Amino acid sequence: MSVKQSSLQQSVAHQREVLITMLADPMKRAAKACVKAWDDREKLNHAIGEILHTMPYCKYMYALDKNAVQISDNLSHEGVLTRHFARNRSERPYIQEVLLENEFTLSSAYMSLREKRPSLTAIQLVHDDDKNIIGFIGADFDLRALPLTRDLYVETPEWTQIKGDPSIRGNVFAQTRVDSDMDRQIDTVMSVIEELIVEHGVFHAKFHFSSNRSVVWHFDDPFRYRLLSLDVLTDPNSCLAYPNREYPKDAAIPKSQIRPILDSLKQLRFMDDTLYLRSGALNIFNGIISLNFSCDGSHYIPHDEFLNKEHSFWSSGEKC
Repeated sequence: MSVKQSSLQQSVAHQREVLITMLADPMKRAAKACVKAWDDREKLNHAIGEILHTMPYCKYMYALDKNAVQISDNLSHEGVLTRHFARNRSERPYIQEVLLENEFTLSSAYMSLREKRPSLTAIQLVHDDDKNIIGFIGADFDLRALPLTRDLYVETPEWTQIKGDPSIRGNVFAQTRVDSDMDRQIDTVMSVIEELIVEHGVFHAKFHFSSNRSVVWHFDDPFRYRLLSLDVLTDPNSCLAYPNREYPKDAAIPKSQIRPILDSLKQLRFMDDTLYLRSGALNIFNGIISLNFSCDGSHYIPHDEFLNKEHSFWSSGEKC
């Protein structure tokens, strides 16, 4: 059975295809140029340097023998680095991924040893005149420098359940929910939050029921969150501090469904004294409701599925 890729995986796969198309030809040319100078370190450096000039985004380029021991220096756009000569790279992840039946391999991303940054390495097989493999050409790339499209992938809205901390799950039946101050004033809290979302530009709100606080994000200042204490959440005057904003037409959650969602969060908070909602959040643009229960089980669920789910599901152990 085939497994459907997420939009993130699809985006990564697309970027890799772009890179392979971009790198395959210069790496092939490098192999052809280097084979003529294979046994001469100085000439090998020169041949690699000539190809490197055509690859401005490449950080280092070098030649390895068939045992992955380096037989050239590291060539960079800043000059020659001699300390890598005779280095054994056989244990590096990009060598481990090489398949000898593939002329060209682009490694998975890995963390570089020196700078601890995401990197990629392209490996090209080198053949002698008799078609025998005599070594490899390697080219290292810093992900920051690669000329990719970098289009941000779109998150697929689908229900995701994540198991929590085993130590919390194992002791969940030894605990009992205690009414917090927010619990005792939850109707006022939900009404204030509804007003902030529907009329005052708040697009993401998270409730921390046990610790009596909420965190919100606003259209006009989306890179900073605002921490709302219980005093703020229970005072309708708080709405005066937020500008009036028309409910966005491109929101995934219709305006009419904000109150039903908030009512459902309240219901989950009080549904059971052992298995209850610890925190919850909604984002009107991606349409996802996030839930974290006392067993530390978490759910990220599209709002329409959330509203259509029977209460019996949430009151069972399925949520954990």
